[in-house]
Amino acid sequence: MNGGAVSALPEGLLGAGAWFRVEAAGTASAVRRAAERLATELAMPERRIADLSIVAAEAAGNLVKHADAGVLLVRTARAEGQAGVEILAIDTGPGMADVDHAVGDGHSTAGTLGIGLGAILRQADWADLHSVPGKGTVLVAQVWPGPAPAPAWAAGVTRPLTGEPVSGDAFAVRETGGRRQLMMCDGLGHGRLAEAAAAAAVRGFDLAPDGPPAVVLESLHRAIGHTRGAALAIAELDPAARVVRYAGLGNISGTVLSSESRRGMVSLPGIAGHQRRAIREYDYPLPPDAVVLMHSDGVVDRWDPRAYPGLLARSPQVVAATVLRDAGTRRDDAGVLVARLP
Repeated sequence: MNGGAVSALPEGLLGAGAWFRVEAAGTASAVRRAAERLATELAMPERRIADLSIVAAEAAGNLVKHADAGVLLVRTARAEGQAGVEILAIDTGPGMADVDHAVGDGHSTAGTLGIGLGAILRQADWADLHSVPGKGTVLVAQVWPGPAPAPAWAAGVTRPLTGEPVSGDAFAVRETGGRRQLMMCDGLGHGRLAEAAAAAAVRGFDLAPDGPPAVVLESLHRAIGHTRGAALAIAELDPAARVVRYAGLGNISGTVLSSESRRGMVSLPGIAGHQRRAIREYDYPLPPDAVVLMHSDGVVDRWDPRAYPGLLARSPQVVAATVLRDAGTRRDDAGVLVARLP
């Protein structure tokens, strides 16, 4: 969420996406054009591009009219062999006390027709939001070229250090050999070399052999040895055993959060690709309502889910974006990854 309003999209939009600071009406037009361009690159049908245009314009317009410190992310979503577009809108207030009332057509707090949220929910294939008075709102909406896939069981958000065009934080998710696995990575330092280390980790994760987290982490340690290195952690959610298996090197924080408990997971000292002790894997109980949250050291650990009633029941995108908004620092790249058993 760095910089001002973005009028031209950077290379790599199909990857991390493009952030916009949405403070003026003109930015809403830039957001709409960005979403349309991405949809065109993805060869989405014209009727779906038209729906996406409405979603993007309304999401950005709501930030201009109603929100404080609004930012918006346009990025690709991929699932079940499809590529769609995801809009993620985030603000710091004022928030909504009655979300159900606010999404109804005709409701307005700024002298408009009040159709913004209703239009988004009608035109999007899937949407989710969470809002707390005094803290703000997070909205995610997706438009797909065909039938909407099932909502994601894991999702993350990254943001570069203020003033940097790219982030050295990255994440990846995979299902292979019956395993549901996550990777959170923080390339050493920041800027292009950190991004290169993180990109190598993502490629290595995609190609890593089937195996438990310790085996995957060992594979990544070898795969990124030509880079400056990274902090890395792998988590695996096991629905049969109701546990999460975890292996980490360096400053990646992993936490199991539920309505009743908060439990940190152990990452060992080291730099993947360069320095490591013997890699160890740990198992942690996974309560039925729990989420697994992983983040880089660009996010502080003082975040308290009790201040956000109902948040842990929302989608991984909404949880990750809320944590990034309220716990992410501006002095470093920041990344958050959230997962739950479907």
